[in-house]
Amino acid sequence: MKKELIELKVNGRRHELAIEPSKLLLDTLREDLGLTGSKRGCDDSSCGACAVLLDGTPMLACTMLAAAYQCDGGGNEVTTVEGVAEHGALAAIQKAYGDWGGSQCGYCTPGFMMTVKSLLDNNPEPTEEEIKRALSSNLCRCTGYTQMYEAVKAAIKAEQQGTNV
Repeated sequence: MKKELIELKVNGRRHELAIEPSKLLLDTLREDLGLTGSKRGCDDSSCGACAVLLDGTPMLACTMLAAAYQCDGGGNEVTTVEGVAEHGALAAIQKAYGDWGGSQCGYCTPGFMMTVKSLLDNNPEPTEEEIKRALSSNLCRCTGYTQMYEAVKAAIKAEQQGTNV
């Protein structure tokens, strides 16, 4: 199949890539850019393990064509879990997930991180119900979710106090 030259903006950096027009964003991130945080869990948009942010909105990379999200000067910036860290240090939510046992096997954690980042960027003080609603689009088979809710609340508190969880 003929390859197409595309330009993606991922985690603040522009990348020029030659890819097949049918290549999924998830595969492009993992195979071409070496960003392996996003995981393939289902290939049918039912688990959220592949969630990335597209201009701040959680999207499922396993169902998106990479060529459809070229940077066009007006947007289409992709953020992966690798882009969440702040100045080389863990973001509050990343630290809180570790401290509060928000991840067990860790497979789904990158998708949850992206969903939580979007939630907190848009609503820095969500209620527990808003947290639960936001995370309902992601699937975890290990934690039972309670630790995740507590981790989000701890991260919110840390951000408000300007401390590290």
